[in-house]
Amino acid sequence: MSLFHIEAFDIPDAWIQVVRKIHEEGGEFNIERGSELTKTKKISLSLIIEQPENRPLVHEGAPFAMKYVEQYALEYLFVGDKKEGEEYTYGERLRKPIDQIERVIERYKEFRNDRQNTMLIRQPEDINSHDPPCLTVIDTEILDDKLNFLVYFRSWDAYAGFPANVAGLQLLKEYMAERIGVGPGTTSAFSKNIHLYERQFEMVDNLIKSGANRPKFKAEKD
Repeated sequence: MSLFHIEAFDIPDAWIQVVRKIHEEGGEFNIERGSELTKTKKISLSLIIEQPENRPLVHEGAPFAMKYVEQYALEYLFVGDKKEGEEYTYGERLRKPIDQIERVIERYKEFRNDRQNTMLIRQPEDINSHDPPCLTVIDTEILDDKLNFLVYFRSWDAYAGFPANVAGLQLLKEYMAERIGVGPGTTSAFSKNIHLYERQFEMVDNLIKSGANRPKFKAEKD
């Protein structure tokens, strides 16, 4: 197992670091069960993003723009309904049968130093599912009057899933933080298998060869 730790300034910085790390040092992993049976390159990852609230939330080289992230966050994180044919959405799991988002907000309004506010996505019966949720848990903690997210993905598409997931979670975090009366804090993420699909190898190779590197921050320009 190749376990890497990455520290990033913001979400675009995190994305380009992650895809580059997998592209350059990822190990081969053949998927035998799931939504897509194919060859991948993968690493195990621990990640902290220090200022995920920094705009833009999406790297200019990502395969979609911010409008898609807003739609994704609304339909798959904020709203507790699923469309016909969908087995689940993260939002449905967060909102039903208990509205975990609202309950966490209420609990933090009562006690800022509450350590028990963990929102669960995966359920025990998912062990029988052909494709259980990738996002498993959203843990939370308030430190220095900022709401921090700590999330776990059992499996994670680094190229197309990561930038939408993390940016969407940031919008959710900002919504919750405003309701609680604190600021948005860091995002920490963990995954045993964050990967690039074989169909993405060439796109990532072209992305890196094009010079799409880490964003330039003010401190680096001075």
